[in-house]
Amino acid sequence: MEKSEADGPGIRVASGAGRWVVLTTVLGSSMAMLDSTVINVALPRIGEDLGTDLAALQWTVNAYMLTLAGLILLGGSLGDRYGRRRVFVVGVVWFAAASLVCGLAPNAAVLIAARALQGVGGALLTPGSLALIQASFHPDDRARAVGLWSGFGGVGAAVGPFVGGWLVDGPGWRWVFLLNLPLAAVCVPVALRHVPESRDPRAHGRFDVVGAVLGALALALVTYALIAAPGQGASPVVIGAALGGVALGVAFVQVERRRADPMLPPSVFASRQFTAVNIVTLCVYAALGGYFFLSAIQLQVVAGYSALGAGAALLPTTLLMLLFSAASGELGQRIGPRIPLTAGPLIAAAGMLLMLRVGPGSGSVTGYLTDVLPAVAVLGAGLVTVVAPLTASVLASVDTARAGLASGINNAAARAAGLIAVAALPLLAGMGPDAYRDAGEFAATFRRAMPMCAGLLVLGALIAWATVRRPSEPEAATARPECAVHCGVTSPPLEPAPETAGPESTG
Repeated sequence: MEKSEADGPGIRVASGAGRWVVLTTVLGSSMAMLDSTVINVALPRIGEDLGTDLAALQWTVNAYMLTLAGLILLGGSLGDRYGRRRVFVVGVVWFAAASLVCGLAPNAAVLIAARALQGVGGALLTPGSLALIQASFHPDDRARAVGLWSGFGGVGAAVGPFVGGWLVDGPGWRWVFLLNLPLAAVCVPVALRHVPESRDPRAHGRFDVVGAVLGALALALVTYALIAAPGQGASPVVIGAALGGVALGVAFVQVERRRADPMLPPSVFASRQFTAVNIVTLCVYAALGGYFFLSAIQLQVVAGYSALGAGAALLPTTLLMLLFSAASGELGQRIGPRIPLTAGPLIAAAGMLLMLRVGPGSGSVTGYLTDVLPAVAVLGAGLVTVVAPLTASVLASVDTARAGLASGINNAAARAAGLIAVAALPLLAGMGPDAYRDAGEFAATFRRAMPMCAGLLVLGALIAWATVRRPSEPEAATARPECAVHCGVTSPPLEPAPETAGPESTG
């Protein structure tokens, strides 16, 4: 059964087929979403069991983010061309196979390589899950279907750190990855049996493989230089990697300018608002990437929390986003994006500075209530304020036909920002290779790192105040994210491309 976008109305949410499609897409996207949110609480135990240094833990996070950020735009295009269900299923199987290798990894090198492969699978299934909803459902039911997908995905993201902590303290950190196998075992046969195939007959042109490779390699070399610098200093290898990354980044920009069908069309940045909002995105998600990487370790190594305790301690941030992100989006519609995009990062910065109170005495119930809870609650309030209006601003800053592309670029930018932050922050804070093994050393560097994260948020707020304006076009002024319920702690939510979008859509 195959359906093109030229076919008539699709299935209804209330039907049996509709429920199967929602189940399939939620299961698939939950695999990638859980993996992004649970990994941080597992890092200290991974380092202990595999005997790795801080650099290996950084790569455990960044190998996944690197391939995901570099290929997510290409993944959406593959689904449009070759079939969204097909590419989605390939992504789920690929992700599950890589998860199996992660769970069985005998050393850090195998784990890091498998994490990179996980990112490839994530780049196929993440845009594919939303594209399947857009292509499968009747136009009158698409918003409801996207809302269900977004809501269930938000629940998964919210409980991810808690589930990850429980697995680490219980059966072991390897089950953080092996959990994906039963999810895939349900998802794949359901998708093949109940989800209609679809493709975009307007998808044409050559895939921008050169652009994808150049972008990913540029990020990889810069990341390597930042992670290797604390141990190797300004060695020829480190300097060469940094310069090579910059050179490949310049080459990437030139290739995208000259291609007839670029992965990242430069013309989309002709909108000053789009450019400004993406700069704010870089600041916000760089700060969040560094914060979540370091705070999970701080809670365990310095404050003495178990992995489960650390995951539960961070839960209020994502719960606040789950409960109030929709209301925040509606408020942004009424007052415009400038105030939320300014106030939100400032509130979140205050939350990160409150994390400086977390120390050896924060492990008790009283310590949690006085030191940890205020910090994560204030941070959550800041993210509630900023994330939904940020997504709406991205959609409002481009033509409707490019909404899916704009959302994909914004999502990739956020992941790249987190990638660079996890690589750079330990270097800037002076963390040694074994800092996470020494509570005193890690606490000292954590106290230097949190103000840096807060500073990025303040910078984002200043940029938003100076550059972001309420859209003047009536259609843009009412742009509203369909994924209103989400927990965008690792990236903003992907938004569906409009029904009339052409081949530039991310899926």
